[in-house]
Amino acid sequence: MQYDVFNGDADGLCALLQLRLAQPAEATLVTGVKRDIELLKKINVQTGDHVTVLDISLAKNCSALNRLLQHGASVFYVDHHQAGEIPDHPQLTTLIDTDPNTCTSLLVDNYLKGQYRAWAVVAAFGDNLIHRAEQAARCLSLTTKQLKSLQNLGVCINYNGYGSSTADLHFAPDALYREAYSYSSPFDFMTDKPFIYEQLMTGYTDDMAQALAITADYQSTNTAVYILPDAAWARRVSGVFSNELANQYPNRAHAVLNYRPQGGYQVSVRAPLTNNTGADELCSTFVTGGGRKSAAGINCLPSAQLPVFINAFIQHYH
Repeated sequence: MQYDVFNGDADGLCALLQLRLAQPAEATLVTGVKRDIELLKKINVQTGDHVTVLDISLAKNCSALNRLLQHGASVFYVDHHQAGEIPDHPQLTTLIDTDPNTCTSLLVDNYLKGQYRAWAVVAAFGDNLIHRAEQAARCLSLTTKQLKSLQNLGVCINYNGYGSSTADLHFAPDALYREAYSYSSPFDFMTDKPFIYEQLMTGYTDDMAQALAITADYQSTNTAVYILPDAAWARRVSGVFSNELANQYPNRAHAVLNYRPQGGYQVSVRAPLTNNTGADELCSTFVTGGGRKSAAGINCLPSAQLPVFINAFIQHYH
């Protein structure tokens, strides 16, 4: 049995697209919304099973990973988030790089020697690695219009991954993956499945317009905190809104908070683009926090801890 486990954002989805285009395999897909990262808990394996894991923190999945290895599975693990201590096991192969200027799809692109680079470019744009995306695209000889199309697609796929559940999303990540699978070119995907691209673009544009009309709850030269309304559109837009704020104000750190239906807040943190580090360290001081150096989050911040978080955020980026 083959299990393909991937984050539901652009990076995880595009990483799997590249791998399965290069190495086709019938697989059980395991994914979820962007913040559903403890995905290995959902798998029960037997000796001889194979598990591919893409774009979820090893630190958050270490216990489940050890269980899979103990039950005889082989695991191929590719990621750019906090890893913690990586198990030393003959059945585990890892490609892990926490450099803030890379992402899982770029790691897969390097592993595959650029076979499906356009999909890696889509993912890098989705992860707001604009300069790295443009660098990776140079060998593709794209027009300015084509490059912009890849950027739009990456942002839209990334936008689609955010929400408290798949009910908030336009497309469940596994369904979106299946729609894109078999397209070696993202341009062919956009041409053949225009209804998907148009629905995502329309949703993104509408949700972002509402987000950009909101003023910060706290703002200084170095930091800004936004608490979005309790609505599905706000949960969908939180990640791309955070990226947009980072791009507009590159010297400032940003925290975007959403109300959780179960209570408390979900938090997205972006480090200043001019000092692209520290987001993972800050968020990891909270129980459900983690991520990468430039972009991290907290899955469940209790309401009583909101002042504690805001103070820690301001002090971290003072």
